[in-house]
Amino acid sequence: MCLVIVDCGIYRNGRRTEGPADFCDALAEAKAAGDSFVWIGLHEPTQHEFDRVSEEFGLHPLAVEDALKAHQRPKLEVYDDSLFVVLKPVVYEPESDRVSSGELMLFLGDAFVVTVRHGEGAPLRAVRKRLEADPEVLRHGPTAVLYSVADAVVDHYLEVASELQADLEGLETEVFSPEGGGSRHTASRIYTFKRQILEFRRATGPLTVPLTRLAGTGQFMASVPFVDETARPFFRDVMDHLLKVNESVDGLDRLVSDVLSAHLAQMSVRQNDDMRKISAWAAMAAVPTMIAGVYGMNFDHMPELHWIGSYPAVILVMVGLEVLLYRQFKRRGWL
Repeated sequence: MCLVIVDCGIYRNGRRTEGPADFCDALAEAKAAGDSFVWIGLHEPTQHEFDRVSEEFGLHPLAVEDALKAHQRPKLEVYDDSLFVVLKPVVYEPESDRVSSGELMLFLGDAFVVTVRHGEGAPLRAVRKRLEADPEVLRHGPTAVLYSVADAVVDHYLEVASELQADLEGLETEVFSPEGGGSRHTASRIYTFKRQILEFRRATGPLTVPLTRLAGTGQFMASVPFVDETARPFFRDVMDHLLKVNESVDGLDRLVSDVLSAHLAQMSVRQNDDMRKISAWAAMAAVPTMIAGVYGMNFDHMPELHWIGSYPAVILVMVGLEVLLYRQFKRRGWL
């Protein structure tokens, strides 16, 4: 059977060792050694491909279903023979202001770690390389893998939050500039940016409860199966970083809402200014139109038609009224 296995390694006393090519034999060897574990990484396996893995490692059917279908919230589930953790790594593309999230599932059990990746952005390759270069950490077994993966995912959240903050500052500058504030595309950009923050929040917000359980803080003081209790301080450090991320996300969400409100208010003010200008010019155009309309009615008895100075007098009256109206509207800020 061909499996979508990205990597399969057996680790003994913090170091990767040569082991059987078949992961079933590697698991048996790791359990027999006592101080070893197997780490298998898979990328978007199908149900047929994952059946052998789930059967060999005794994975719970509900967790297997979640791992195959993806589209899960970050969570932590405890089953009889394994621990199931879901993380959502994110990728931010500044060119398009787009936040996309993948999914990363970890199964931890007696002498094994199985990771299942969906989408892009999962830091597994870098985490595995870093752990293999640090035997002191890797010696703690599956717990070290879970901590390192969670730490890498949350640290990348901090980077994404910083990039979003920088782009939002640029968007603020555009909104409040005389040229960009009235653009018809600005509101669409702000709304799109708000949707990306919502996508980011879907990855960071639900992760608080799983990390709280792993850190053993608040109401979750009980130990988590298959996780070394001595690792709690390290998970608390990851939790601190996540809280900082969530605070940044809340601040970004409030700020982008304020920017959108300010933009809409700014557009309303500009529309009012435009309406005042239109009204002022219409009023100025109405004066000569009215006078010309009177003289265009062709009445027989209009004495002023026979005056020698009628024409220049009417022109002067029109000009005088136009100047007076212009000065009044200019003084009031309508023009």
